[in-house]
Amino acid sequence: MQIRIINTSGNPLPGYSTAGAAGMDLCANNDEPVVIAPMARVLVPTGIFIEVPEGYEAQVRPRSGLALKHGITLPNSPGTIDSDYRGEVKVIMANIGAEPFVVQKGERIAQLVVAPFERVEWHAVEALTGSNRGAGGFGSTGK
Repeated sequence: MQIRIINTSGNPLPGYSTAGAAGMDLCANNDEPVVIAPMARVLVPTGIFIEVPEGYEAQVRPRSGLALKHGITLPNSPGTIDSDYRGEVKVIMANIGAEPFVVQKGERIAQLVVAPFERVEWHAVEALTGSNRGAGGFGSTGK
């Protein structure tokens, strides 16, 4: 699949780190270092503009290493980039760690996964088809 992209950042295009990677690394495009205090959120630009094909979305996801080592996550994960959005890809980052975290220009801050989706048409009914699980949820299937 080919996707149209504009890169104003000077960073490399989003890319796969390994042959088996599902996500492409997104890099920060901030003019100055951005400090994320514990329990704070920031919006970090990437300098990337993409044209996602109709029937697909681009999902912005956290990087596991940043989450484990520093408590950095994306609070709206996965963030969805719709096929009709043409603005800059920006990443909402949150620090749930104990120490401030500094985002440097060019640092890998998130992953981008392009995935197909289905559009649904709702069919209003009076009852749903039964199942073994029924209405059980929130731990109903075990630990």
